[in-house]
Amino acid sequence: MGSAYTEDRGLVGSIGHILGKIPGALMIVPLFMGATINTFWPEILGVGSFTSALFRDGTGTLLGLFFFCMGAQIDFRQTSATLQKGTAILLGKAFIGGSIGLIVAFYMPNGTLWGLTPLAIIAGMTNSNSALYVALTKQFGNASDRGAVSVISLNDGPFITLLILGTAGLAAFPMTMLIGCLLPLVIGFIVGNNSPRARAFLAPGEMLLIPFLGFVVGRGIDFSMLLQAGMQGVLLGISTVICSGLAAMLFLHVMHMVTRRPHATRNLISGAAESTVAGNAVATPAAVALLDPSYKAIEAISTSQVAAATITTALLVPFLVMFVSRWQHARGISPEAEEHWINTGKVEAMPPAGRRQPA
Repeated sequence: MGSAYTEDRGLVGSIGHILGKIPGALMIVPLFMGATINTFWPEILGVGSFTSALFRDGTGTLLGLFFFCMGAQIDFRQTSATLQKGTAILLGKAFIGGSIGLIVAFYMPNGTLWGLTPLAIIAGMTNSNSALYVALTKQFGNASDRGAVSVISLNDGPFITLLILGTAGLAAFPMTMLIGCLLPLVIGFIVGNNSPRARAFLAPGEMLLIPFLGFVVGRGIDFSMLLQAGMQGVLLGISTVICSGLAAMLFLHVMHMVTRRPHATRNLISGAAESTVAGNAVATPAAVALLDPSYKAIEAISTSQVAAATITTALLVPFLVMFVSRWQHARGISPEAEEHWINTGKVEAMPPAGRRQPA
């Protein structure tokens, strides 16, 4: 038994290592598993009891618990520079994603653009991969870049998507249902900001729930839908990198100018690193459809498009961040100079140009 256990553990470890190399694997792989079952054996989850409750009917419960754990990780007790940076990036990404989505909804024939739905555009472009953001800013950025994730994480989940759709009149969310959707996030935020111990306790929950969410969301998709949405999702991913990356960097640059920062400290790495689509954005169409059943008709295609965009941006954004890092160094701007200025109020001499090494 000992050798069998060792061999099994090695197999599981190898699978985990492989999955760790797939962008958004925690959400995407279970989503494909759910889609496989829905395509070939849709009746298998109808056995009832705990199986059906968790794997077929658990979307609402899992989303509520996920948002509660997520809210507990949002921390506003940050320095002024970090708050300014996070706010500028958040507004830039939300502005461009919302604008493009609404233009498509109101002015494009049939309310779509090359098959992309406004729901997929807004859900994908306004959300971002916080884990990849932190990894990239750790290698190419500085402490204020990494700290800005506490503000940027407000775009996790469906909050901004619901706000844009509701404000534009594209969705009818009864006030009680909207409050019910956001209340777990708000309660989690209050708990996490009043108790560091509670925040630490709830942190693993956010990661734990992602594969279960991926599975129940995937259960509403079949492979014909995934194949149809594949190229559209790639297009959404490329558009997100270009449009949301430029918008986030533009808003960040305006913030630098308004606050009269020295030239060497006008670091845009965090804006470039924000141009991703998050794995948890895959669950946003399902959350919207729960509140407004009229979106049920496009929930599956929108989910598939966002899933493909998640992988596309995760592959492209590291190259964008590397390019922006080299572009800045060639112009006398660096994250190191910015961090030195934040800490001392003085501008430090530029380090030698070239690619930064991992911290």
